[in-house]
Amino acid sequence: MKSGIHPEYNEINVTCSCGNSFTTRSTMKKALHVEVCSACHPFYTGKQKIVDTAGRVEKFRQKYGIAKK
Repeated sequence: MKSGIHPEYNEINVTCSCGNSFTTRSTMKKALHVEVCSACHPFYTGKQKIVDTAGRVEKFRQKYGIAKK
């Protein structure tokens, strides 16, 4: 590789909101914080994650006068 034109490749610590932490290599210079990782993502765990959107949907329906079917 030509010297002086490539970014520095560092080891960084990646921390997930679930508490999982691992080390990887990247051109970033600081730690990386992510919301989901392979330890907690439903695709990798096989568990379905329930997201509470009922309140938002109900608010939308009331705002626009849409009745439930």
